[in-house]
Amino acid sequence: MYSKSGAVSRGRMAYSSAMNFLAHLHLATLANSSLLGNLMADFVRGNPYGSWPQAVADGISLHRRVDALTDALPEVRAARGWFRDETRRVAPITLDVIWDHFLSLHWSQLSPGRPLAQFLAEAQAEITPALADTPARFQHLNRYLWEERWMERYAEADYLQRVLSGMASRRPRLAALSDSWQDFITHYHALETQFWQFYPRLMARARNGSL
Repeated sequence: MYSKSGAVSRGRMAYSSAMNFLAHLHLATLANSSLLGNLMADFVRGNPYGSWPQAVADGISLHRRVDALTDALPEVRAARGWFRDETRRVAPITLDVIWDHFLSLHWSQLSPGRPLAQFLAEAQAEITPALADTPARFQHLNRYLWEERWMERYAEADYLQRVLSGMASRRPRLAALSDSWQDFITHYHALETQFWQFYPRLMARARNGSL
């Protein structure tokens, strides 16, 4: 049985319940990694091995490596510098959502022949049967993630404003998230360019097992 003692991690991804889920699921699929582990990673603290099956623990570890790698990319570091002083502290969180926006928006180019709705239906079918033994907050997330079609709606720029405002309202110390939507709009095309520069590289690394 899976451990039910997992808690939300204390890292940058622990701040809310709406992040770059789509990118993690996509890269996990390309890497033949556990979708459950990759989606659940932010709700598990510490060493996952021993508490979770090997494949799930490997997926959690992959998610963490992707986060660390993405944070260190020069394109992502440059993008953080485009945020205003009052929103720069929350830039990493906002950028996570922004990258999912561009992935959802350009899905047909990045994954031709496999519509996003089909991909997500397959992911949901794999993850849902295992939810009973996962952390309660992760189960709560899944009750809305699929039904409300978050990852498909990420393609709508205006929807990101609702996402960021919702996160800000749930975390008063992250109130700047609401204002960070303006940075997204101001630098939209530059951010889109950055996405195209680094995300295909991550896809290639996922395929060849070097993430």
